[in-house]
Parts: sequence; structure tokens; C-alpha cells
Amino acid sequence: MTAWFVRRLGYFLPILLGVNLLTFALFFVVNSPDDMARRHLGERHVSPAAVSDWKRAHGYDRPAFLNPAQNGLAMVTDTLFFAGSSRLFSFNFGRSDGGRHIGWDIRQRIWPSLAIALPVLILELLIAVPLGLAVALLRGSAFDRGLTLLCVAAMAISSLFFIIAGQFLFARMLRLMPISGFAEGWDALRFLLLPVVVQVLAGLGARVRWNRTVFLEETSREYVRTARAKGLSEARVLFRHVLPNAALPLITTIVVTLPGLFLGSLITESFFAIPGLGSYTIDAIQNQDFAIVRTMVFLGSLLYILGLLLTDLAYAWADPRIRLGGN
Repeated sequence: MTAWFVRRLGYFLPILLGVNLLTFALFFVVNSPDDMARRHLGERHVSPAAVSDWKRAHGYDRPAFLNPAQNGLAMVTDTLFFAGSSRLFSFNFGRSDGGRHIGWDIRQRIWPSLAIALPVLILELLIAVPLGLAVALLRGSAFDRGLTLLCVAAMAISSLFFIIAGQFLFARMLRLMPISGFAEGWDALRFLLLPVVVQVLAGLGARVRWNRTVFLEETSREYVRTARAKGLSEARVLFRHVLPNAALPLITTIVVTLPGLFLGSLITESFFAIPGLGSYTIDAIQNQDFAIVRTMVFLGSLLYILGLLLTDLAYAWADPRIRLGGN
């Protein structure tokens, strides 16, 4: 099991390095350090000396990948890419290009993101799993066809529609909750209710469709036919046999949502002015703050890889043939 786990880590580390390299390369294709300096200093009447001072103060005065002014290993280590990457992999995120402490910002903003993401995940599971079981039990019925049609329609509609429609209906017309904003403590509940409802409605269609597919696949297996042949009721077959055996695919969908749980929703947080990590990332992209963008992409990649690793561990724990087979 240990060798299998180490092998999996060996697969994921190059992916993390590759994502970091791609982020760095793409950002500096669009922006040069001089462009970044002029944007932060004000694009009018910026002297070359001021640009040089800003780059030196923020560590952008070194070459990107190779430093010909150095000798030996320092040609690689004394570069923008190596210096920034070594800080990221040691979880020393440093300061943003605007001077803010990135680690402190993340610790403050992760809680509003979790306050939205966790209720959304729990509510989707509580609604989607029973609905998935219901349509599997009533396959081919009018309920199954009607619910499937609603799910496909919900999947076809952009999440922006749910956001705008929710703000217009519940905030503008009915005035049941604020249209946007945030507060501390228990006062945050009235600001979080509408974003949570909107995200649940926007994501419910895809999750119900996925659960329906998983449950229907399980109901076609041999052990289900054997259980039915023994005279077990359909409800007993579903809850005692199908649901436990469908747990692994359901766990997979939960685990891969880890980045969304911790990093927040870019669109929802921006539209509802929630000070979470999603809006933090959007603001950094708009301000061309490379230090924040690179940190958030790194964290997102790391959390996604951890989610995949946890998924593999769950499958290996449930099916020893996976780890013994070395796959």
C-alpha cells in the first residue's frame, strides 16, 4: 500500500510543476514586468527609474528562466520562476504586487467561501441522492421523464441566469433578502441564503442526472437481479444493495469538489459581493496581480490533485485488486 501511494504521488508532482510552469509562461506572455510596473504605478508619466525601482522592490528585476549573469546552479536558481516556485512549494506566498500579505488574505477569505460551499454541497447531496434513487426506482415513469427533462433544462441554462433571476425575484421584487454584500457573525446568514439557494439550483440538475446514471448502472448488475429473484422488495434492493455499492462513484464526485469548497465560486462571489477566495481571484486577474493569481492557481491545482489522490485511496481501500495490481 505504501509503494502504491508513493507511486501515485510520483504521478501528481510533475502535474503540479507543469501547471505552475504553464501559469508562469502564460502570464508573462500577456504581461511583461514593465507593463505590470506601469499599471501599478499609474500608466501616465512613469519614469524608467520608477519602473526599475518597482521591479526591484517586487522581485521582478531578474530573468524569467535562465540568468546568464550567474554561474553554475545560480543560473537557474537566481530567476523569477525558481524564486517564485520555491516559495509556493514551501507555502510561503509572500506579498501581492499591491503590497498585501497573501497568506493573511487567504486565511481571512476562506471562511466566507466555505460558508457558501459547504451548505451547497450538503443540500445538493440531501436532495440529489434521494431524487436519483427515486428515478431509478420509477425508471420509465412520467416522474422519471419529467424530472429528467427538468434536469437537462437546468443544465442547459447558464448559472448567470439563476444568479440574475434570483437577485431580481427574491431581492428586488419580494425584498426577502439583500441583493449583495456581506456581514460578520450571524448577520452573514441573510447575505448567504440567496447565493446558497442559487448555487444549489444551478448545480442540482447535473448532480441528479449523474446520480440517476450511477444508480441505473448498479440496478442492471447481476447481484441486483439475484436479489430481486429472491423476492426482495424494490426499496430494499435499492437501499440495502444498490446505494452502498454506488457509494464510490458518489464519493468521487464529492472529493473532486474540494477545490471549489476552499477556493470559492468565482462567479457567485463576484455577483453577490462575497469577500471570499473566488472574488479575491477575480480581483487579482482584473488588477493583473501576478503574485495572487499564481498562488490561487497553485492552491487550486494542489487541492484538485489531493482530491484525486483521496479518490484513488477510496477505490484502493474498497477494491484491493487496484492497489495489488499496481494500477
